[in-house]
Amino acid sequence: MFSLSSARSAFSLLELLVTIVIVSIVYFLGFNGIEKEKKTPQTLTALNLKTTIENSAFFTGSGTFLCVNHCKSCYFRNNINTPFKAYENKIDLSGTKTYTLDSQESLLQQEEGRYRDNKICLVMNFYKNGSSTQLILENRHGIYFLPAFFGEAQKVDSLDEARELWLKDSRLAAGSGDFY
Repeated sequence: MFSLSSARSAFSLLELLVTIVIVSIVYFLGFNGIEKEKKTPQTLTALNLKTTIENSAFFTGSGTFLCVNHCKSCYFRNNINTPFKAYENKIDLSGTKTYTLDSQESLLQQEEGRYRDNKICLVMNFYKNGSSTQLILENRHGIYFLPAFFGEAQKVDSLDEARELWLKDSRLAAGSGDFY
C-alpha cells in the first residue's frame, strides 16, 4: 500500500538527467537556426576616421593609415616593420584633401608622395599614447578637424574655422598640464 508518509521529496538522478536531455533538445532545435546578428563595420568617413580605426579589430595601439587613388583605396599597418594591408571595409573618403598648418600657421595642403605608384592623399599615424596625426580634411561632404589628442572629429563650416580649432587645440596641448 502507498502511504503519504512514504512520498519522496526529491528527483532521482535518472529523472534529473532525462529533464536535462529534454531541455537541451528543445533548446538546440529551437535556437539552432538563429544566428547572432553580425555587426557590420561602419563606413569609414572623415568624421569617424579616428574612432573607427581605433575600434577596429586590426588596431593594436599604434599604426599608420594611408589612402591612395583619390582616397578610394586605403591601407593600414600596425608598425613600421609590418607591411600595409588593404582596408577592406567601406570607405567614403573619395576626393579628400588633407591639410596641416605650416610654421607660419597657414594652411598647407599635404603632398605625401606615392604608394604602389599611386598618389597618396591621406596619411594618419596613431601613437601608443592615444594621440594621432592632427589633420584637417576636406571632401564633398564638408570640412573636418581631426584633433591629435582628446576629443572627436568636428565638422566645420570653413577651412578658416578648422584652422582656428587647430590653433586652439595646439595651445591647449602646449599649456602646462591643462589636459591633466
